[in-house]
Amino acid sequence: MSNDVPEVNGHEATLTASPAKRQKLAHRDHPPPPPPRPSRAPPIFAPFRSIGLVSSTPVPFTSLPLGKTSFQITTSVGRCLHTYDLRRGLNLVFVSRPQTPAPITATVAWKSYVLAAWGGQGSTSHVGVWIFQRGKQAGELQIPSDLHEPLEEIIVFGSWIVGRCSTRIEVWKSANYEHYTTITPTASLGLSVRSKLSGGICNMPTFLNKILVGKEDGSVDIWNVSTGKLVYTILPTDLSSGAVTSMQPTPALSLIAIARADGSITIQDICTDTAVMEVNVRSAHASVVTTISFRTDGRGAGEDGHEPGLMATSGSDESDVTLWDLNQGGKVVGVLRGAHNPPSLSFKGVAASGGINKVEFLPGQDVMVTSGRDNALKSWIFDANSLSSVPRILHTRSGHAAPVTRLMFMPTNSEDADDTGKWILSAARDQSLWGWSIRRDGQSTEISQGPIRQRAKKSGALGKSLQVDGSTSMEDLKAPEITCCACSVNRDGGIGATPGAGAIWSNTASKKGHSDTSESSATGWESVVTGHRGDRYARTWFWGRKRAGRWAFETADGLDVSSVAVSSCGTFALVASAGGSISMFNLQSGQLRQRFPAPLNPAQAKKLRLRQSKDVEPSANAPRYGPGEGKHRKAVTGLMVDPLNRTVISCGMDGKIKFWNFHTGTLQDETDWSPTIAITGARYYKSSDLIALSCDDLSIRIIDMETKKLVRELWGCLGQISDFCFSNDGRWIVASSMDSIIRTWDLPTAHLINAMRVDSPCTALAFSDTGEYLATAHADSVGINLWNNRTLFTHVPTRMIRDDEIIETALPTSSGESAQSLITAGPDEGEEDDVLGDHATAGTAPVTMDALSDDLLTLSLVPKTRWQTLLHLSEIKARNKPIEPPKAPEKAPFFLPSLTNGDTTQQPKALTNGADNSHESSAPSNALSRISRPSLSATSRSQFTTLLHTFAESPSESNPETLLHQLSSLAPAAADTEIRSLANLGEMTTFVQALTARLRQKRDYELVQTWMSVFLKCHGSEIVSVSSSGGDGAAEDQREEVEALSEALGEWREEQEREGRRLGELVGYCSGVLGWLRSAR
Repeated sequence: MSNDVPEVNGHEATLTASPAKRQKLAHRDHPPPPPPRPSRAPPIFAPFRSIGLVSSTPVPFTSLPLGKTSFQITTSVGRCLHTYDLRRGLNLVFVSRPQTPAPITATVAWKSYVLAAWGGQGSTSHVGVWIFQRGKQAGELQIPSDLHEPLEEIIVFGSWIVGRCSTRIEVWKSANYEHYTTITPTASLGLSVRSKLSGGICNMPTFLNKILVGKEDGSVDIWNVSTGKLVYTILPTDLSSGAVTSMQPTPALSLIAIARADGSITIQDICTDTAVMEVNVRSAHASVVTTISFRTDGRGAGEDGHEPGLMATSGSDESDVTLWDLNQGGKVVGVLRGAHNPPSLSFKGVAASGGINKVEFLPGQDVMVTSGRDNALKSWIFDANSLSSVPRILHTRSGHAAPVTRLMFMPTNSEDADDTGKWILSAARDQSLWGWSIRRDGQSTEISQGPIRQRAKKSGALGKSLQVDGSTSMEDLKAPEITCCACSVNRDGGIGATPGAGAIWSNTASKKGHSDTSESSATGWESVVTGHRGDRYARTWFWGRKRAGRWAFETADGLDVSSVAVSSCGTFALVASAGGSISMFNLQSGQLRQRFPAPLNPAQAKKLRLRQSKDVEPSANAPRYGPGEGKHRKAVTGLMVDPLNRTVISCGMDGKIKFWNFHTGTLQDETDWSPTIAITGARYYKSSDLIALSCDDLSIRIIDMETKKLVRELWGCLGQISDFCFSNDGRWIVASSMDSIIRTWDLPTAHLINAMRVDSPCTALAFSDTGEYLATAHADSVGINLWNNRTLFTHVPTRMIRDDEIIETALPTSSGESAQSLITAGPDEGEEDDVLGDHATAGTAPVTMDALSDDLLTLSLVPKTRWQTLLHLSEIKARNKPIEPPKAPEKAPFFLPSLTNGDTTQQPKALTNGADNSHESSAPSNALSRISRPSLSATSRSQFTTLLHTFAESPSESNPETLLHQLSSLAPAAADTEIRSLANLGEMTTFVQALTARLRQKRDYELVQTWMSVFLKCHGSEIVSVSSSGGDGAAEDQREEVEALSEALGEWREEQEREGRRLGELVGYCSGVLGWLRSAR
């Protein structure tokens, strides 16, 4: 082939690419910029990882065959890759690390590698291509310095790696990852404006160094990447067919399928430049085809389905996969309806994720894999002897297709259950309800809403979207978007319960007679109740069975459900409406049990009308609120039940908090904040009977349920409060607002102790029952983010913070790259100094802080494990004692040099067992022992002994803080050695005096008790023997030391008893005050 510029259909092609074969363009000498340094971790919460992401971006998946029957499917979830094993049922096997600096734009699998292109979203943003192997970065491609647009597609063939942008093509050598050349497209069809690349890029089998590039004007260029020259241009048969949208080589040589914007598909012979076949031409309902694939196992087409020639097509604006038989001119043999969710306009006018971005037949298999923009990855199998040409589902991995709006950690039916805090219930704008497992992603599943596909197929709605006016879609067959949720699993049958076969969501109000509850009595009943947007029915769900429940509870006034609640026993469900009505239903039978307020009988109604007409004053003994009184005038925004089923608490937009009698339905008490305050939400912490209320004035108010009084007001939110919750121990309130800040308040002090600013507003959050995790959902993501609670791993100061101390925090990632665990969750370098100021100390010494008051008994900041280990050190040593003596190493081969310079008789002293050697080896140790030789010079004393002698000079005037601070900085074994090494009675007396002085200061209480316990355990027998002898026959000095030690121990005992009495009085006083406040008087 000549190197001259060819004429393409009579037009001379203007080439801007390099004509030389070996010429290489200048590439960037410096590597791409490193990933941005993650922002400083917040003091309390640290990013852990995100869950619920499968295929959440428009980037198509890529497949990698491992042998003949095993395949790995890799999807993009933003800045990292997920790899699933098809043979294991689409189990997640790899998550790429590190994250790419910018979102991934294209992927391709090659050999054992996956190439991922990233960046280029901005005019000056960096672009890169990283190479991953088994989830780890193995290399990267050299990038030209002038490349600033994203790579939209990558292919690898022969010795070339080719990437397509919208205006240029980049070529690399696959052997060394070096950049080879840049190809720029030419003007076609006589146009002076250069046409953009729009329809993908591919190579043809057996065509050496040739690539085909689809263009926006409908033409296809054939380029030689080795020479950088344009070989030929294939023009469309119809100039009005539009841009090329997809291309795919057929199993037949030299034939390629080309799809264009008008929906037509052309089978083109590139050797003769002739159209072999055209399908879907001038169709009235043709949709744009963006992905094409051919079945390569030689089956699927023909009359009996045993001939080759099956083609599958789909598009990003539809949810169906169309199957074509290319024999005898091409015809549609089947349509896989509703393979993925369609693009929808049902969520407040904003298009939700939907459509199909890739369809691919696995090489040599009867399996087809599809991925959609609905965050789903599915595999389909064609049955060999089936009469239908449409495949059935084989495996699926998916998640929410729209942002999450509600989160809840599932409770358990026992305190010691293994799954406590390990399941998350979430609802999103895609009208779905999901259960997520934190421990194993494969256990996560969507709660079934019944046979929706079968009902959609019967009604003809399968595959339709709401973009078609007047049509019924699959969204119409689902329950509306969930706005509120409540749960109690005490009556749930569990995950292993047998699914029932009854109808779902039947209205109990329309039924006559009693319901059959025999099945529910044996296996349990529903445990989840949800309210839905624009719907007057509250629906029930089986958590254990992962399916829709039997009942749909209608509100009393027929208005939309605004709030729901479930009693702690799991037997009753409460439903409130936007009009202020509250109804209670039995979850086992579905029957109405009570209304709040309770309806009046004829006699009560007549009496009430009479009293209102005559303005009769109620008697002194009459209740404050009569029957039928107290209904909310506006929407009920919060609904709660106390653990003993005695009181129902409700609040609403009318600014009132009402307390109802659970059994009679009468109003007991009421707190009125109207008209200045409207209540938008409520949370109830059962252990302390505290109710948190979010208000429209951007504050959170805390009410004590027993006293019915306001106890705290929390301010600081600058935007509407989207969600809030209590911590697992009830000490914190965590709230998110529309200013993209997640704030944490300490309830005892009402101080703001943590605030972190994230990239996107948080729409929902939840705190786990174990206190391990905080889960958040955000407005621009379909995943759920998990944060570690650092206070479980290390001491985190919870002082009050200022507005300028809000921390910019990166969200958790799917790879968990920024996650922190028990080892890494400690304070960052310099962080403790910033938080504690002058109180931070260097080295391993524990942090000390001034007490709030001299009258308060304070504990130390030494980790609990350290002083507990010191207390039980002898048991730990006995447990860890070696079972057998160490063995001598085997004799080295003769050709290896000896460390003893040829003296084979010399052996290491540690391994000799003779009595003489043992005596010799122990002699130096005894010589250096402070116990055996207390008369050593001061230079051989330890720092603790030196401080002990310094304190002994003036024990009444010295402060024991320096001495005991040194002892607290030692490891448990070293501290035990120092206490055991107290050489004489004088050192023992000084040590006891130091502990007594610290006890008088009311500081480090648990450490002082631990040290005294170890001291008495080590020296108790010696002290008793010396005291019982009374110093008979001993010198006067020794007799004085015995008396001094006895006096010091007596002072310790008196101080200990005095402090114990003081604490007992304080505890009794506080208990009496609390009992008086909680009393009914």
